[in-house]
Amino acid sequence: MRLYSYVVRYDIGFAPNPFHGWCTLATCKQDIRRKAHIGDWIVGTGSKTHDAVGRLVYAMRVDEILTFDAYWHDPRFARKRPNRRGSVKRAYGDNIYHRGPPGEWVQEDSRHSLSDGNPNQGHIDKDTSTDVVLASQQFTYWGADGPDIPKRLREGELDLVHAAQSHRCCFPDAIRDEAIAWITSLEPGVHADPPDWSEPQ
Repeated sequence: MRLYSYVVRYDIGFAPNPFHGWCTLATCKQDIRRKAHIGDWIVGTGSKTHDAVGRLVYAMRVDEILTFDAYWHDPRFARKRPNRRGSVKRAYGDNIYHRGPPGEWVQEDSRHSLSDGNPNQGHIDKDTSTDVVLASQQFTYWGADGPDIPKRLREGELDLVHAAQSHRCCFPDAIRDEAIAWITSLEPGVHADPPDWSEPQ
């Protein structure tokens, strides 16, 4: 079992998407999506932009691993398909990729599309380089209002907060286990709206 940690620089309810009873990571963070296994934990921490450095944004245990096609066709995740004319929660759905009849990727009108709704090839290439969606029903999401990461988990090179780009995952077992014990002591579910929802849409 591994623990992955990274900074959530943009938090609009898209990556991660903590709604409709599931926390999912379906876009961005392709390295984590490629490497993660069922039972691993993913921790996202706050950014300077949101004045939330050192705070927990979300944590999820990987309960299921799906392909994009499986995610798209699974009725459990139908409400995560984006609807740009729906509520803000639906507008930023992350269930955006599936294969078309010729086998090419279809990108639904979404957060990763161009402003006119047409596909954004750059995002398609990056997102689908790892044909994996991570899904969790054991998660906690706090946006920019999360608790501070305990000092005991922020010591030197073992700091749970990985301030650089990419992610950190090579934690000693004792640190990993202590971090997971702290995370699972927090109330599960969604506790705040994504902070970027306050930006003009």
